[in-house]
Amino acid sequence: MRNKIIFALSIFGVLAGLVTAYILGVEKHAQPPVFKPVSSPYDAAIYANGMIESEQQAGVNINIYPEVSGPIIKVLAHEGQKVVADMPLFLIDDSVQKATTEQLRLQSAAALVLLQELKAQPRKETLAVAKAQVDQADANLNAVRDQYDKRRASFDLDHRSISKDVVDTAKDAVAQAVTGLALATNQYELIKAGAWSFDIANQEKQVEALRQSYQAADALLQKYVVKAQTDGVVMALNATVGSYVSSLGVYDSYTQGNDPLAVMGTPQNYLDVRCFIDEILVSRLPAPEHIRAEMSIRGTEIKVPLEFVRVQPYVSPKIELSNQRQEKVDLRVLPVIFRFPKKDLTMVYPGQQVDVYIGQK
Repeated sequence: MRNKIIFALSIFGVLAGLVTAYILGVEKHAQPPVFKPVSSPYDAAIYANGMIESEQQAGVNINIYPEVSGPIIKVLAHEGQKVVADMPLFLIDDSVQKATTEQLRLQSAAALVLLQELKAQPRKETLAVAKAQVDQADANLNAVRDQYDKRRASFDLDHRSISKDVVDTAKDAVAQAVTGLALATNQYELIKAGAWSFDIANQEKQVEALRQSYQAADALLQKYVVKAQTDGVVMALNATVGSYVSSLGVYDSYTQGNDPLAVMGTPQNYLDVRCFIDEILVSRLPAPEHIRAEMSIRGTEIKVPLEFVRVQPYVSPKIELSNQRQEKVDLRVLPVIFRFPKKDLTMVYPGQQVDVYIGQK
């Protein structure tokens, strides 16, 4: 019985070995590529990574940051929308600034009214009151003078008819009446002369200062409406209603950094391609008038000829593709900018990475 089991196991082992040998010996054909791998269209070329951007005379994209802080209360545009310069994109809560601006407007108006009042002096009603006070002081002087003359005459005729103290009191009353008349006359002349030129000049400065404060507050109030800075296309809106924004932009909870409130590009008839040439290949770069290039869109077999635009003459660390500002990078690259017409290329967007081969004409 034992020998039969050993014999059966041996036969099973032989059969298993034959099956395994057959399976392993079957030739497996490689899967065809999903798309043709990128290759150089030129005999001699420089390869570079590229980033598609909106066409700009300088810089990359139009990053819009608010100049004031506050929560977003309304979004007035959508991504992909074509906008014109000064078109509102966002509304930021301006309730506090609106009240401050109105307060300064009223203060400026009040200061202007006070200046007009100073320039309108003397007021005829006030001048009439001052003239009446002069007349009253003059009549009072005549009355006390008559009393003094009578008492003085009586005292001169008979010293016993009236005391010397009464005469002196009447004399003092005349002096006081003379002073009162002079005071009323001077007060009348002061009112008649109108406001002092220095008071008017001071009030004019107050009006101008408050007017400028109001204009500054009103200008700041307009900043609570975030507008497009130029004609173009809205490529990204990074905030929604309720998001708090500041002059640093809007906080991104994924990257834990600050992003622009909006990113715009120019009208996309043409797009730019920013290529990053390794510094060790810069010496092999053809002269600008002899440069030609072709772009391959990743994941497709589409190849697009490129038109040379300019070289950005500044070699910098290659961090644009990873967007990691804190990494230690010792590879430096020279940016070269090309452009191409976007017509019939509906699958191409700014921010997309492409492969570029640069050759010589």
